[in-house]
Formats: sequence, structure tokens, C-alpha cells
Amino acid sequence: MDFLRWLFDAQIAVGDNQSLLVREVLGNIFGLLSALGGMRRKVWAWPVGIIGNLLLLTVFLGTLFGTTYGTSNLLGQAGRQIMFIAVSIWGWYRWNQTRHSGSTQAAVIPQWASWKERLFMVAFMLIGTGVLTPIFRALGSYEPVWSDAWIFAGSLLATYGMAKGWVEFWLVWVAVDIVGVPLLWSAGYYASAFMYIFYGIFTLIGFFVWWRTRNQEAARVQVETAFPDPTVDVR
Repeated sequence: MDFLRWLFDAQIAVGDNQSLLVREVLGNIFGLLSALGGMRRKVWAWPVGIIGNLLLLTVFLGTLFGTTYGTSNLLGQAGRQIMFIAVSIWGWYRWNQTRHSGSTQAAVIPQWASWKERLFMVAFMLIGTGVLTPIFRALGSYEPVWSDAWIFAGSLLATYGMAKGWVEFWLVWVAVDIVGVPLLWSAGYYASAFMYIFYGIFTLIGFFVWWRTRNQEAARVQVETAFPDPTVDVR
């Protein structure tokens, strides 16, 4: 109990009048570790991310948890932590199932989304933002509410795309980060805003890493098709 009390109250002083919640910093660190694991296609990326989601959920509902820090409730940011946990459980199961299928040593094989799937992603971002904006505004989320809705819709789509193994999911994260930095900074969540800048750079690196992996896998399949293993009986 003493540890939990410390975790909820601990702050890091920044300058004369500013401070950061330790659980906000820790939540973003866990999120970064999860992104690193995702780039390396490791199953542990999912449970590590869930821990970060739980910590950040308490941060973005600052008034509910009785903290004087972060008095602006970001309902989209808080809601997406719950969404992350739900989708991460599914992604954790999907990657773990793939790893134990015997068909590959990796948890997922990166692949390009089809044009139909890309159109779905664009439509989901636009429609999702349009539908969620008035809902979040009615619930009292921080302005500009469309930014909060955009981040929520993009986060849901990116997490789903990661579980599916789409290379493009990294670009969705970039779109989320571009909007997230000014929103979080204006709301006073400076640690998260700074981490979003770092995430933006990291997600671009992740995109090119998965792109290269996709090309390597395609080349390997092409070689195995052209020169099949003569020791394998295909009858």
C-alpha cells in the first residue's frame, strides 16, 4: 500500500512551478518499451504495453483520482488506454498463437495492407474522428476535442494494424503523434507531449524496419519457391 500511495503522489520537479507525475513518466516508458518490442516483433510487447496503459489511465483522469496535476480530463486519451488494454489482449493472443504455430519463429510476418484495407484505414480515421468529437465534447473533454478524437481513432486503428501485421500501422502512429504533441502540451501533460515527439521519430524508424523485414521475407519466399529443398517430400 505504501508503494501505491507513493506511486500516485510522487512528482518530479521541473523548473520553479512545474512538475511531472512519476506514473506519467513510467507509463510512457512502458509504452516506449512496448513499441520497441513491437518493432522487434516480440510477444512481450503486449503485456508491457498494458502496464503502461494502466498507469496512463490514472493520469488522464486526473480529477477523478484527486490529483492537482493534470486537472484537464482528456477523455479520449483516457478512453484509448482502456481500448489499448482490450485490443492488446487480442493482439497478445494473436501473436502468441502465430509464434507457436510452427510456421515461423517470429510472432508476426510484416505485410503490406491491400488497397481496400488502406481505404478502410483512411475512412476509419475520418469517420471515427467525426463521430467521436461530439461525444467527447458532450462529456467535457479538453479542447480542441477533435484532436482528442483523432488520437483515439488513430490509436485504435494502429493497435489493430499492429496485431494484423500491417506495415502501414507505423504511419498511423505518426499521424497520431503529429496531433498529440500540441494537444498534450496545451493541456499541461508535458511528459507525454515530449514522449510523443520521441514516438514520432521512433515510429518512422519502425516503419522502415518493418518495410525492410517485409522485403527480406518476400525475397526468402521467392528463393524457396525457385529452389525448393530436395529433401522435402511434397507428395
